[in-house]
Amino acid sequence: MFHRIKEDINCVFDRDPAARNHFEILTTYPGVHAIIIHRVSHTLWQKGLKWLARILSNIARFFTGIEIHPAAVIGQRFFIDHGMGVVIGETAEIGNDCTLYHGVTLGGTTWQQGKRHPTLKNDVIIGAGAKILGPITLASGVRVGSNAVVVKDVPENMTIVGIPGRIVQRRTSQQKKREDIAKKMGFDAYGATQDMPDPMSNAIHRMLDHIHLMDEKMDRMCVELQRLGSSITEEPLPEITVDNINEEPFCTNNEIKN
Repeated sequence: MFHRIKEDINCVFDRDPAARNHFEILTTYPGVHAIIIHRVSHTLWQKGLKWLARILSNIARFFTGIEIHPAAVIGQRFFIDHGMGVVIGETAEIGNDCTLYHGVTLGGTTWQQGKRHPTLKNDVIIGAGAKILGPITLASGVRVGSNAVVVKDVPENMTIVGIPGRIVQRRTSQQKKREDIAKKMGFDAYGATQDMPDPMSNAIHRMLDHIHLMDEKMDRMCVELQRLGSSITEEPLPEITVDNINEEPFCTNNEIKN
C-alpha cells in the first residue's frame, strides 16, 4: 500500500506542471489526499471493516469534495487533477496510469446488485465533467473529452466526445510519435487532434513531425560517429514552457505593421 501511495505522489510531477515539490503535493493536492485515504479505506474494506472504511471515505469526501467508494479497485499511479465533484462508484475498476479531472463520474445505471460501474484499463484520461456510466469498459489508451457521456464500451486508443459519446479519432502510431516527442520537448500536445480546423494545431503537428525526423537522423549520425571513434556527450534538451514562449515574442506590433 505504501509503495502505491509513493507512486501516486511521484506521478503528479509528470502530469501537473504546477507541482514543485513533495511537500507541496502532500499538503495542497486534494486529489492526492483522496487517493491516500482511499488506499487505507480499501484495505479496511478488504479486511471486513466495512463501516470504518465507509466512515473514512466520507471524511475524505468532506475535506476534498471527492467521493470514492472504498470497494472501488484502483491501480498504480492514479491521479485526480483538481478533483472537486469526482465520484467513483462501488464496483468501478481503474487500471494503471489513469487520470481523472474535476467533475468526472464513474457511475451506475441500475439499482441491481453486481457489477454496475465502469472499468478503465491502463492509461485512460477522462476530461472534466465527463460521465462514464454503467458496467462498460474503456480499453487502454482511451481519451474522453470534457462533458462527454459514455454509455458503451470503447476500443483501445480511441478519443470520445459528445453526448452520447462518439468516436472522433483513433490514436495512430504517428500521433503517438508526436506525443512522445512533445513530452521530450517538455509539453503535452494532448487535445490537438489532426482533424481540428485550428491552423495553430496543424502547424504544431507539422513541427512535431519535422522534429521527430530530425531527431532520428541525429541519433543515426551520433551512432555512426561513435562507431568511428568520436566522443559525443549527450545533454538533455531544454524544456519548452509558456514562460519561455512569452519571454521573446516572435515580432512586435511595429514589425507586423511594417
